[in-house]
Amino acid sequence: MTKFLIAFALALPVFAAEHTLQLTPENTKIEWTLSDPIHTVHGSFKLKRGSITFDSDSGKAAGEIVVDVQSGESGSGVRDSRMHTKVLESSKYPEAVFTPDRMEGNLSMQGTSSLKLHGRLQIHGAEHEITTNIEVVASGGQMSTAITFGIPYVAWGMKDPSNFLLKVGKTVQMTIRTTATPQS
Repeated sequence: MTKFLIAFALALPVFAAEHTLQLTPENTKIEWTLSDPIHTVHGSFKLKRGSITFDSDSGKAAGEIVVDVQSGESGSGVRDSRMHTKVLESSKYPEAVFTPDRMEGNLSMQGTSSLKLHGRLQIHGAEHEITTNIEVVASGGQMSTAITFGIPYVAWGMKDPSNFLLKVGKTVQMTIRTTATPQS
């Protein structure tokens, strides 16, 4: 009986409902995409820090993902300068912070899961409610995640960089990819 109790106690973390994913700049890639009639512009941002705690039984989530807005780049110095000074105003608003509060869907600790993560995104001096899509692939104790969502930047009060020659989309598509070992 004692051996059974010890084995049960050691197995508890495997079946625990609450998990934490630690995001670091080394294991996280943040990409953005903005379309215009001629081509699609791709770029990236760097993560400052991040941690998401979620309870797969209750659906509660917590933590934060902090993005270094000043690190944003697209590969074009002129475009990046305009993006930082006119649209993002990154010297005034150097961070964007996503704070999750709940998760929808069933997370499998093995295989692929499709979830929704709801929370608040603080960007450009304002806070907005958003729901992200998350694709999780769990294998061998690791979770690879792709968090996707759109930012309707013009509707959220940022300047539209379009001009009479160039018209760009009004929503930036974001993808945050990370691979980490969940901590129970």
